[in-house]
Amino acid sequence: MRITGGRLKGRTLKVPKSDLIRPTTDRVRESLFNYLNNIFEFETAKVCDIYAGSGSLGFECLSRGASSIDFVEKNYVIYKNLVNNIDAMGEKENCKIYKMPALKFSSMKDHAQYDFIIADPPFFKYDIHSVVKNLLENKFIHSNGLIVVERSIQTEEKDVDAFGKSPDKRIGDSLIYLFD
Repeated sequence: MRITGGRLKGRTLKVPKSDLIRPTTDRVRESLFNYLNNIFEFETAKVCDIYAGSGSLGFECLSRGASSIDFVEKNYVIYKNLVNNIDAMGEKENCKIYKMPALKFSSMKDHAQYDFIIADPPFFKYDIHSVVKNLLENKFIHSNGLIVVERSIQTEEKDVDAFGKSPDKRIGDSLIYLFD
């Protein structure tokens, strides 16, 4: 898996062999960030990548100018791989990992505020609805910040009901929901 744009473009990330991780394909990531570049300025942004997996979405933000990335990942094997990816990218000083479930992270009362939060949960993981609600209620984003959630067309009906909105963008079989 490669970073698709910015100063880290072409750098490779390791992805652990696991049924628990479903990395966003290079094509979808590239299309997603081409879209996001038109609506969000990554330069100096403080970013959070929830359900981080390999860290590909967070590294795409860092590559495009974000000042720091906080990753949230609960699985130990995937967490260790993420630590190795941070080391391989030479980005230890710009990255922090919260090894905990997304729901626990989003419920924290004492936390940083972010300019940009991206969440790509496993497609059939429905705690994302509560996570987004918590992120908004607990003021995890600055007033001009943005939360981006990637979901599958297979979960659209449940997501539309739970989020109370239709997807903002479709990229292949992925649906993108924006919250501000």
